[in-house]
Order: sequence, then C-alpha cells, then structure tokens
Amino acid sequence: MHLDEKSKIDIQSIDFIFNRMIENITNSKNDIFAISEQSRRSFEEMKIELEMIKQKLKVVIQNSDTLARQTRLAKQRLVEVSRNFDRYSEQQIKEVYEIAQDLQIRLSLSEAEERSLREKRDDLERRLKVLYDTIQRADHIVNQVNVVLNYLTSDLKSVGAALEEAKLKHEFGINIIAAQEEERKKLSRDIHDGPAQMMANVLMRTDLIERIYREKGVEEAMREISALKAAVREALSEVRRIIYDLRPMALDDLGIVPTLKKYLCTIMDYNKGIDIHFQSYNSEIRLPSNYEVAIFRLVQECVNNSVKHGKPKDIWVKLEWNPNSLNVIVKDNGNGFDPGKKRDQSFGIIGMKERVEILKGSMEIKSKVGCGTIVMFKIPYPDQQLKSDK
Repeated sequence: MHLDEKSKIDIQSIDFIFNRMIENITNSKNDIFAISEQSRRSFEEMKIELEMIKQKLKVVIQNSDTLARQTRLAKQRLVEVSRNFDRYSEQQIKEVYEIAQDLQIRLSLSEAEERSLREKRDDLERRLKVLYDTIQRADHIVNQVNVVLNYLTSDLKSVGAALEEAKLKHEFGINIIAAQEEERKKLSRDIHDGPAQMMANVLMRTDLIERIYREKGVEEAMREISALKAAVREALSEVRRIIYDLRPMALDDLGIVPTLKKYLCTIMDYNKGIDIHFQSYNSEIRLPSNYEVAIFRLVQECVNNSVKHGKPKDIWVKLEWNPNSLNVIVKDNGNGFDPGKKRDQSFGIIGMKERVEILKGSMEIKSKVGCGTIVMFKIPYPDQQLKSDK
C-alpha cells in the first residue's frame, strides 16, 4: 500500500514537471514569436520609409542636375558680362551676379539634401538587413520549438508504444512533424512574400497616387492607378494559388480527373521547360472524398518529387480505371535514384506507402540513376475491399 502511494506521488510529480516544462517552452516560443512579429512590422515600416526616401532622392537628384546646368549657364553669362563690362548697365550686371549667386546657393542646398538622403537610405538598408536576419533567426527558432512541442504534447502521449517498437516509425513520426511545421512555415512565407507584400505595396502606391495627382495631374495619376489594378490582380491570383495548394476545391465538385488536369497545368506554368502529359483510360468512377484526396496527394507528391529532385524534361501521369481498381502511373525521364539507398527525404516515400496501405492498395517504385523514375499505385475500389474482407 505504501509503495502504491509512493508510485502515485512520483507520477504526479513527473506530470507536474512535464506540464511546467511545456508551459515554459510555450511561453518562450510566444516571446520569440512576439519579437519576430515586432521585427516584421518594423521591417515593413522601414521598407515603406526607404521607398519614400528613394523616390524623394530621385526628385532631388533631378533637381540638382537641373540647378547644375542652370548654374553653369549663369556663370558663363557672368563671364561674358565681366569681359564686356562697358556694354552693360550697372543694374544688368547686378542682376546677372545675383542670379548666378542664387543658383549657386540653391545648388549647394540641393546637393546637401542629396547627401543627407543618401546617408538615410544607406542607413535604412543596413538596418533592414539586420532586421531581416533577426526575423529569419526568430522564425527558425520558433519552428524548432514547435517541432519539440508537437512531439512532446501529441506524439509522445498518443503513439509512444508504437515509437518504442520500431525505430523507423519513430524517425517517421519526427519527420512528419518537422514536415508539417516546414509546410506551415512555407505557407506563412508564401503569404508574407506574396499577398502581404503586394498589399503593402498597394498601400504605399495609394499614397503615391495622391502625391502624383497633386504634383503631376490626373493623367499621371490614372496611369499609376492602372498599374495598381494590375498589382491587385496579381495579389488575387497569388492568394488563389495558395488556397489551391492547400486543397483543390474542384476535387469535390468535378472529380479527380479534371482536378489533376488543372493541377498539372499549374505545375507546368510554374516550371517552364517541363512538359507534363496526362492520360485517363476508360470512364472515370467517382470515389469517396477521402479516396480522391488521397489519390490526388499521391500524384502531387510524385510530381513534386520529380520536379524537385529528378529535374526531368517530361513527366507522364496515367490513370487506368479498371473494373475493380484504379491504377496510377507517374513516370519521368529525370535523374533517377537508387531505391535501395536511404536518402534524407526518404520519409516522403514512407508517407506515400502509409497512405496506400490505408487504402489497402499497393505501391511499386522503379528507378535507376540516370534513367528516370516510375511510380505505380494500385488502389482497389471501396466495394472491392469489402468483398475481400468478407
């Protein structure tokens, strides 16, 4: 009895320490994230300030050039008057001298303003670089902390027994968490570098339009508005691309074949020099949503691996709708690889195998260094699986 009570106390103590550790890690992560966000806001504000200084510097440089030309002409006029002193009245000589002196003063002031703006520009560019490095380091640390937190709070509790049984499963679980965090980081970066930057640019250009309207008139302002509309369209297109990467909405409405056609066309648009050939044999059969999503992700993983690692000129994607199963073939003429050699990204292949096993299908990979890659999936239809289970 005494031993049981002792065991309970120990478990409670360990649980308390574990929870405190999770709490401290979470608080530290939130602090780092807050620093990152503050740095990011400062970075965006500095970028806008830098752009405004560059615009102002451009105007000042043009003004200095104009004043320099006017000053040279005024000096030449002053030399001419000095040589022919007796041909000009005292008032004319005075005016020529005052004009030359006024232009020289204005030129000196403009050159001083130009030097000041250049110094501000250089200082802002240096500070932007430091801030950018800080943001990158903070994002990297937050990403690492997220991996640790996810592993501690979910995987250690839910699949601890499975992780102890097989080292491969252990490594796969860790890699999946890291891949998820990397995907979240990629999505965050895509939004920040794409739509967020474009929206910041739109905001800055709206201020610019107001200034152009005041200084250069309606025609110049309308030209800038046309450019602004193009930037907004580009931002909208980028948002749609990000949403499509998360989950193609056409999959539920149109099915796997039209969705894959659209997806593969998008891949070709973003990877010039690669031709993707798509074929679907026999009539398409609509499958449950989870099946179609899984098949789409399998093809997506194969094509992404081919584009990223294989560097092919051609990729072939074939769907064969047989009476009892769907055969999927993804083939490329890229670099190929040795299937027996373990690679850093081999958990991607393990992930595909896991997905195929859930669908009670089979997967085969044929590849050789320098000879391209063929990946084949056989996915039985749900009703065929029920018959085999019986």
